[in-house]
Amino acid sequence: MFTWDITKLPGPAKGVYYDAYVMIDIWSRYIVGHHVAARESAEIAHDFISEIITLHGVPQVVHADRGTSMTSTRVATLLADLRVTRTHSRPRVSNDNPFSEAAFKTVKYHPTFPERFGSLADARAFCDTFFAWYNHEHHHAGIGLHTPADVHYGHAAAQQKQREQALDTAWTAHPERFSRRPRPKALHLPDAVWINPPEPTTDQPLPQAA
Repeated sequence: MFTWDITKLPGPAKGVYYDAYVMIDIWSRYIVGHHVAARESAEIAHDFISEIITLHGVPQVVHADRGTSMTSTRVATLLADLRVTRTHSRPRVSNDNPFSEAAFKTVKYHPTFPERFGSLADARAFCDTFFAWYNHEHHHAGIGLHTPADVHYGHAAAQQKQREQALDTAWTAHPERFSRRPRPKALHLPDAVWINPPEPTTDQPLPQAA
């Protein structure tokens, strides 16, 4: 499942902004594509999604909020032609696209994020560098402190085994260092990742009326 959104990047003067289109694989947190444009439009969104699908294949689901580009006929037609299920955030609900919002927060709170970008080229260069770092060097807490690239490309299981072996070796060699803590364990990947998870079901019978 992919999710995408658009965030504003401050340009060289007050009131000038650039639009960063970003799409994420929610399982791995891998940024499968990004593009910075001088404006937001359905045409740019259409081309942005088309390019990502060409590179990464057709996902089963693409999620977005209810912005004009996300709900545009051009984007809807593209995904329908590819038989991709579209989902959208609920009306007036601000946290239905948490993976995009979390990624944008990481970008904008990073110490290298400037107060303003001097030009569109500067904004594009920053995002190219930042998202390469995010994918390949950033150890993400939501995926067991692996990098998004390691999870996306299937390297996490081998790394997980190496981490567990290293912790076991450390425990065996110096258990006194862990005397006040339980035996150390490596963080694991989540079993499932959701946007708007389904309501839990129960097999318990309904209580009888008194």
